[in-house]
Amino acid sequence: MRSTLLGLGLVALMGSAAMSAEPELPPWLFIVPPVAPAAPKPEEPVLHVPNSTVGLTQSQLRDLHNAPDWHPDGHPKPPASVMHGGHTEYDACGYCHLPNGQGRPENTSLAGLSASYIIQQVQDYKNGLRKSSEPRMLPPTYMAAVSRNAPDADVKAAAEYFESLKPMVWVKVVETKMVPKTQAGAMLMPVAGGGQEPIGDRIIEVPENVEATTLRDDHSGFIAYVPVGAIKEGEKLVKSGIGGGAACKTCHGDDMRGIGPVPRLAGRSPTYLARTMFDFKTGARAGVWSGLMMPTITNMTQHQMVAVAAYLGSLKP
Repeated sequence: MRSTLLGLGLVALMGSAAMSAEPELPPWLFIVPPVAPAAPKPEEPVLHVPNSTVGLTQSQLRDLHNAPDWHPDGHPKPPASVMHGGHTEYDACGYCHLPNGQGRPENTSLAGLSASYIIQQVQDYKNGLRKSSEPRMLPPTYMAAVSRNAPDADVKAAAEYFESLKPMVWVKVVETKMVPKTQAGAMLMPVAGGGQEPIGDRIIEVPENVEATTLRDDHSGFIAYVPVGAIKEGEKLVKSGIGGGAACKTCHGDDMRGIGPVPRLAGRSPTYLARTMFDFKTGARAGVWSGLMMPTITNMTQHQMVAVAAYLGSLKP
């Protein structure tokens, strides 16, 4: 079975070479930070988030080898690779993906994904088979560095930890005609006093609590604004198949919660899901089994990607 699937993937990958010109990358999806973060002040206050007794300074929050853990009782004890990384060798996995594995729009949720899938993605990054369609995006660059430098045993420990975590409703999907005006940082952030603008054919995913998210609070989630009607349209596309490809349930299951090493799609960040579809379409993701996605992805429009991501993100994880 596995050899058959791999063979199909190789055939699809060969066919992808004849694809049309790469699509223009939406700037709301592939976010490039405009400037480096400001240096910390010499005297730093101790900061806090709601419902936590932990206190951290800005310097501690910027330490890539000590993942901020505001709620240590909210998850099992993580391995060293999740909380500290490899000291000088690679960054802490939990710094970006958070100690509870829920992740943020600029990366992804790992909670509940199979360890084998996570390990395979690290290998794909290591072998140059998984990249970003936008080379200036920082999280994929960090992941490539981690994959090159993290020992297999550390990757396995982190993958098994994230697999053990229960995914939660982390992103609330809201249909709307108007959205807050935003600016690019690590993710889209509402412009203070910036008012609103039409959503257009976009997904605008922002923190529920900007201050808490800035402090990397893993108890503060996100809101994904999507166009009116996108969820219903996305449901039709997911269930019927797109562009002659198989229906999504064929590989991801009837409930979109994954089958074996095939990942869960239900309840994940719509921003991440749409960006992933673009990465498949441009060939930036070309790892194991990626070819099976090509019959579905090749002819998808941005409008369809937005709708599919909206529907999948609205499902219970």
